This record gives sequence, C-alpha cells and structure tokens, in this order.
Amino acid sequence: MATGLAALLDDIAALVKLTASSLDDVAAGVAKAGSKAIAVVVDDTAVTPQYVEGIDPKREIPIIKRIAKGSLVNKGIILVGALLLSSFAPWALTPLLMVGGSYLCFEGAHKIWGKLAGHESHAAVTEGGQAEDTIVRNAVRTDFILSTEIMVIALAEIAEQPIAYRAAILAVVAVLITALVYGIVACLVKIDDLGLHMASKESSATRKTGRGLVKAMPRILSAITVIGVAAMLWVGGHLLVSGSDKLGWSAPHDVVHSLSSAVPRGFLSWTVETSCSLAVGFVFGSLIVALQAAVGRVCRGSGG
Repeated sequence: MATGLAALLDDIAALVKLTASSLDDVAAGVAKAGSKAIAVVVDDTAVTPQYVEGIDPKREIPIIKRIAKGSLVNKGIILVGALLLSSFAPWALTPLLMVGGSYLCFEGAHKIWGKLAGHESHAAVTEGGQAEDTIVRNAVRTDFILSTEIMVIALAEIAEQPIAYRAAILAVVAVLITALVYGIVACLVKIDDLGLHMASKESSATRKTGRGLVKAMPRILSAITVIGVAAMLWVGGHLLVSGSDKLGWSAPHDVVHSLSSAVPRGFLSWTVETSCSLAVGFVFGSLIVALQAAVGRVCRGSGG
C-alpha cells in the first residue's frame, strides 16, 4: 500500500510540474504576443472614444460596456477563425486583413471628407435606444477590424506552438487587451465627471484642478477623435502596404522602406513609415469614398 501511495504522490507531483510548466509557457506566450500587438492597442484605444463623444454622460459607461462585450465576441470569433485558417488555409489571412484595412481606410477618409464638406455625421445623441444601438454597432464593426489585426499579429508570434497553446494564449490576450482598451476608454470619458466632483470640494486647489479638468476634457476628447481617425488610416494603409508585399506586389512596400531608411533609425524612421502608411490609407480610402458616391448617384438616377 505504501508503494502504491508513493507512486500516486509521484504521479500527482509530475502532473503539478507539468501544469506549472504549461502555465509558464502560456504566460510567456501571452507576453510575447501581447507586446507585438501593443501598437494596435493604442490605435483601438484612440478610435473608441469618438463613438461616445457628445452623448448623455449617464449613458457613456453602459455604451462602453456594450462595446466591450461586442469586442470580446469579436475576438472569440476571430480566435476560432484565425486558428482554423492558420491550420488549413494560412494563405487566406493576408487577403482578409487587406479587406479589413480597406474598410478602415474608407471609414477614416469618409470622416475627413464629411468634415471638410460640412456634412459631418452626429450619430452620438443623448437619448434613444435605437440611436445607441447604431453607435454600438458601428463601434463594434470598427473594433472587429482592429481586433483582427491584434489577434493575427499575436498569432504570428506563437505560430510554432501547438494549437492548444495557441488557443490558450490568444484567449488570454483577447481578455487582457479588451480590459485594457475599454478600461482606459472608460476612464477617459469620465474624467470630466471627476472634475465636476472635485470642483465642488472646499479646497481651493482641488476646485481649481477640477475646473481645469472640466475645461480641458472636451479638447482632449476632440484630439483623441482626430488621433482615432488618423489611426484608422495608418492601420488600414499599413495592412494594404504589407499585404500587397506578401502577395507579390512589393512596389508600395519598397517605396515606404526606402523613404524610412533615408532617415536615422528610431522615432524619425518610424514617423516617416507611419506617415507613408497614413497617406496610402487616405488616398485609397478617398478612392473608395468617391466610388461609393458615384455608385450612389447612378443608383439614384436609375431609380428616379
């Protein structure tokens, strides 16, 4: 009996060591995959606040929660799809990313041209469940593209891992990144409420700080909206440039690489490369906007 008990304890110890090793591997994979996707996380954080700009403050957090839930659903769908594609049709990932990049380019360019033409859409409103549904739907649709790039970048970093490890790592990355992005967004949109609370305190320094926060937040949120539009164009343009290179048309990538290589490496080189991707995104997105407008005129003419 003693021998049997010792063997059982040995088996349990081995299982514990194996489990600990597996958790260590997953944690290391999460750190590796997440670090490579952090740039897109910044883009996602910058894009989202524009969807709650101008709405009733009481509805900001509920809407952000709905968008966050939609983002988790997006990442779950993407996780399954990415694992299947990477196993059975890895060639399809690049074209799918380019389609998503085209949508981001269109969204960014459409907002810019709408602003310049004075036709800026104000979808965000203070009341109306149907309008909130539209806000959430638009935000989740844009999130799907950004989440796809986050998950595909993460997947590329752990491609050598067994599929079970890939699934576990991507699941953890999805939850952590969603919590990070929408936690930051929630804090950003509620800073003005914090300012109002501070402005009602007895301390003159606290009141002054609170009034400063209230005064600054509209400008900060407007700036974040601009950054969000730029992020759409940057990410979309980058997906198109890198995707076309992988599919065999290297001219755009070579031009961008040559321009970024002509300056010292580091922040300046990154700025040049990012600016080129943004320009590509704006030009390509503008072409889609023009095509949509032309098709709309033709359809209205034929329908009249």
